[in-house]
Amino acid sequence: MEAARSQQAAPSGTLRINAFPTAAREIFASLILPFQRLHPQVHIDIVTEGRLVDIVAGGFDLGVRSADRVPADMIAVPLGGARRNVVVGSPSYLQARGTPKVPQDLAAHACLRVRLPNGAIHRWPFEKDGQVIHVDVDGGLTLDEASLARTAALASVGLILAMESDVREDIEARRLVTVLDDWTPTLPPLSIYYPSRRNPTAAFKAFIDFVRRQGGSTGGG
Repeated sequence: MEAARSQQAAPSGTLRINAFPTAAREIFASLILPFQRLHPQVHIDIVTEGRLVDIVAGGFDLGVRSADRVPADMIAVPLGGARRNVVVGSPSYLQARGTPKVPQDLAAHACLRVRLPNGAIHRWPFEKDGQVIHVDVDGGLTLDEASLARTAALASVGLILAMESDVREDIEARRLVTVLDDWTPTLPPLSIYYPSRRNPTAAFKAFIDFVRRQGGSTGGG
């Protein structure tokens, strides 16, 4: 009987989470997988989108975005510290092509361009001493998937702009080298957010409790 009661009390059901692709990658290993190991009866359905969606209208339980993009009417739980983008290239590429010192130097480099969900090409953002610059980079490849950009950078095709958390292991192993570090400022931390609800499910409560316990150590910076 005790086992049966314990089984009934265990959180179950489905949690639907909407997140930017980069945000999903940042929380996957640090939050999603550990939570599922604790609560294997909870099914987690993650949908990644490069645009801000109405999570209530979309039927989602939770959203994950940078803190500055959380709607004002939502309850937000911060995740970890600041994050940042980095510009990286392989040692062999930098040896052959040189190291850019300022963002304008990128005009002489092969850069991997990224297509945004609206079809526009992402302009690389830089900032130093209050000066903000957005650079239209050029190169032989245009991509919309970060893992492909990382693969291309490791193959010495060119420079990429990536979330530091996506390439941290490559940087530590010296497979990739950061450049323009003084021009890549920190970004706002991530937040998980959700609407106020009167009768949350056991799975929802368990996940929010887990996030609040673990969130301080989560994030890309």
